[in-house]
Amino acid sequence: MMVDLVLEPAANVCALRANDSDRLDIRQVAVVGAGTMGRGIVISLASAGLEVLWLDNDRANLDAGMQMLEQTWAQQVAKERISRVEADTFLRRVQSVERYADLADADLVIEAVYENLALKQDIFRLLDAHLKPEAILASNTSALDIDAIAAVTERASQVLGLHFFSPAHVMKLLEIVRGEHTRGAVLDAAQALGERLGKIAVVAGNCPGFIGNRMLAGYVAEARKMLLEGALPHEVDTVLEQFGFAMGPFRMYDVVGIDLEWRARKLAGKGMQAPLVQVDNQLCEQGRLGQKSGRGYYRYAPGSRRAEHDPLVDALVCQVSLALGYRRRSIDPEEIRERCLLALVNEGARILEEGISGSCADIDRVWLNGYGFPAQAGGPMSWAQAQGAAQILACLERLRGMFGEHWRPAPLIQRWVVEGKAQLPGG
Repeated sequence: MMVDLVLEPAANVCALRANDSDRLDIRQVAVVGAGTMGRGIVISLASAGLEVLWLDNDRANLDAGMQMLEQTWAQQVAKERISRVEADTFLRRVQSVERYADLADADLVIEAVYENLALKQDIFRLLDAHLKPEAILASNTSALDIDAIAAVTERASQVLGLHFFSPAHVMKLLEIVRGEHTRGAVLDAAQALGERLGKIAVVAGNCPGFIGNRMLAGYVAEARKMLLEGALPHEVDTVLEQFGFAMGPFRMYDVVGIDLEWRARKLAGKGMQAPLVQVDNQLCEQGRLGQKSGRGYYRYAPGSRRAEHDPLVDALVCQVSLALGYRRRSIDPEEIRERCLLALVNEGARILEEGISGSCADIDRVWLNGYGFPAQAGGPMSWAQAQGAAQILACLERLRGMFGEHWRPAPLIQRWVVEGKAQLPGG
């Protein structure tokens, strides 16, 4: 008999709302940072009818960003997705500025610089000093501590995370990250903004990686472990793509850029020696950065995004794993699928228990709209429910016996089996 999974978080912080009824209207928005993420966010805002002030400390970067906006909308005109009049209107909504004082009247500022806590804190100190007291300050961080960012301001109740996914003007998901002190009215305003932008907005609690990237960490860790144990990148990707993922983890890294995490490790001065990233390190040191360099885990013909199997990468993977002392073995498709999917489910259960997510439906929305999880499976938590709680628990215990304590089942999964309830809250 199949037992359905029941997800009842112990403390649903995502559902909390402050007892304030005042509405915060967002009309004037500012964006700090003119890199890839900043550009996509500006496109989203201006296309949705919002006036945007744009600041970057590198004027050349800002000018390049303005050119990219113009080119993007020109391409949409050429494809007859928008009219020339609309493109011109969108561009007029964006005003580049040179000083933080120029942002003084913004209702919302979205910081979109690279992932460095100290840098973000410096920016938030400046924003706090120059913006009107009622302005909302948001960080586009994908993993950093929102409360640590809010703590350097005098308006922690007005600070939150707005985690756009790249490219921000294309991807539908928006993680709204609630800090410890974020007001309910601020969350409501952020959700209204997400709706205006045409995003699927999901509220998450504050923890490293929030919902999506926290779960992603375990998923890609298992994929990387299997490379060292005996699998090859194209084998892992093929299994997960046959399951229905838009792309496997190594194709995903090629698209995003293998060097992003590599550069972050070098900048932080830690993590470079971890066994799991040695294949990535070797690829980057050889200039194999992903699609953008024409070579990564796969190779790409000039001007093509089609991933082609590269035996040189297979040889590199074998060389790295043997140098680390692994005895390679054959890993069958079922093991690849099971380890990657159950890593998602087990972490998802911990996220629910901690109240980082309000429901398993929210977790599924994140993974369906931000990470290419197959729609036919309904999301990782819906997939888990279809397997049955007892089956999930048994598989986790078996993996724990084979590979160690990091596979210990989340307590919530054990309660699903004992209680045997048949409904997903918020599903």
